[in-house]
Amino acid sequence: MGILDWFKNRPSQSDSDRLSDEMTLRAVDKAVTLTNPRLKLVRSYQERLVPAVEISVRYLRGKMLELPSAIRISEANWASEPVLRAFFASASEIPAAFGRSRNLRTLFDKFPELDEACLVLGMTYNEQQVYGMSLRGDIVQRDIAQTVVDFSVPRTRICGHTDAEVRHLLGTQSFEYLVAQAMIEIGEARSERQELAETRALIRSRLRLLQQQGPGLGSVFDVAPAVTDEQQKLEAQLLENERQMEEMGGPQSALEEELDCLREVLEHPECYIRFERNKLRLSTLNVVLDDTSTDVSSDVVFSLVNLDGVPKVRRAFILGCLARSDLPVARMNFEDAARYL
Repeated sequence: MGILDWFKNRPSQSDSDRLSDEMTLRAVDKAVTLTNPRLKLVRSYQERLVPAVEISVRYLRGKMLELPSAIRISEANWASEPVLRAFFASASEIPAAFGRSRNLRTLFDKFPELDEACLVLGMTYNEQQVYGMSLRGDIVQRDIAQTVVDFSVPRTRICGHTDAEVRHLLGTQSFEYLVAQAMIEIGEARSERQELAETRALIRSRLRLLQQQGPGLGSVFDVAPAVTDEQQKLEAQLLENERQMEEMGGPQSALEEELDCLREVLEHPECYIRFERNKLRLSTLNVVLDDTSTDVSSDVVFSLVNLDGVPKVRRAFILGCLARSDLPVARMNFEDAARYL
C-alpha cells in the first residue's frame, strides 16, 4: 500500500480521520529516505516525526477530498462545459493538448482494456488588469478597469484508472513536494557548513604558508618570520570560523538539525502548499464580471494550487475523465527520428 492510501478502502465515514500506525510509519520512512537515509541514526527519529507526518497527511487528505468532482473532457463537450471554454479558446485545442501527454499515452498503451482515463489537467494561471468595454443594462461603458484571466500551457502528468486513484497520486506528489522543500532548506544549511569547512582549510593553508616563509625571503636565510598584520588578520578569521563551526555542531548535531527541519516543514504544510476552490463569473473573453454586468457570461469552477516553496508556482487545475477514443493518434516526430539516421 502507498503512503497516502487513505483514499482507498476506508472502513467507514466515521473513520475518515483515522490514520493507521502502519501507514504513518510508511510515510515517515518515505520522508526520511527521500531526505537523508542517515536520519535513521538519530535517536527516536520515528517518534519525533510521526506527529508532523500525521499533520501533513490529514491536511492533504482533506484538500484532496474537497476537490470538485471530475468532469468529462472531450472536444464534443467543449461548448457545454464552462471550464473547458475558459481553458481552451476552441474545441480543437483539447485533443491537441492531451495528445502531447506522454503519461496519458503510456497509461493507455500499458492497459489496452482501459477505455477511459482519469486525470489532472493543469494550466498556468495569470490575472491581468486591462481597460475595456462592459455592458451595464442597455448602456455600453468604455475604459472600464477589468481583470482578464489567462489560462495557458495545458499539462497532464497525473493520470490513472479511477478518480480515487488520481486523488491519491496528487496527494502523494503533494507530500513529496513538502519533503522536497525540506530538502532545499537542509541543502542550504549543508552548503553553509561546507563553505565554512572550505574557508577554514583555506585560512589554515594561507596561515601556514605565511608562518613558514615569513616576509620576503626571510625563511630562506633562516630568519624567524615576523608576525605581520596579515597573519594577525588570518588568525582572527580562523578563530571566528571555528566559533561558527562550533555553533553548527558536529555530524550528529547536523543530523539533528536536518531532522528538525524536516519535522518543521511537515508540521506546517499550509505554509508551502495551498489548495483553493475558485468560482469566477467570466465572459467569453475570460473577463471577470460582477453581478451588475449584463455581458454574456458563465460561472467557471476550478481549483488553484499555490506552491509557496522554491520556486513559487501557481497553477489552475481540474479533475477530468478522457475517453481513449478522444486521444488523437500519435504522430511520428520527424525531428526526433532524424537524429537516428
